[in-house]
Amino acid sequence: MRNLKVILAWVLVIALMVLIYSFSAQVAEESNNASKEVTQKIVEQVNKVVKTELTVETLNHYIRKSAHFFIYMALGFLLMNAMIRGKLSLQYSYVVAFLLSVLYAISDEVHQHFVPGRGPGLKDVIIDSMGALIGITIYVILYRLTLKFKNKLSL
Repeated sequence: MRNLKVILAWVLVIALMVLIYSFSAQVAEESNNASKEVTQKIVEQVNKVVKTELTVETLNHYIRKSAHFFIYMALGFLLMNAMIRGKLSLQYSYVVAFLLSVLYAISDEVHQHFVPGRGPGLKDVIIDSMGALIGITIYVILYRLTLKFKNKLSL
């Protein structure tokens, strides 16, 4: 059963990496159109609640950068989960999960260099890395809280 959980944890990591790769493989126009559709829906919902001067053009950049942050936050979280389930130490997992996230972010930007209309960006690597670091940290906090809770139950 433990082996199945470890395998499933790594399958989730790989699935998210494939998703990130597929987003990065979109040509610039296709990627921008997809994010503008999401941004349009957000602007419409915000304007229903509060009258603002928000437009798709002003918000789209922030939505795109937020997507970088949150998808890598998920990647960091899932990497930690896979390593901890594999019985690696918390400290080792923390460092390796962060390094793998940063290396994947760098490889993702290099990949974009070969996609029409796209290019690599150091700012994106930094945003991705910070997202991964937050995801890893959230995992560690939840992991420690879970251990404390289990210890209290066993007393």
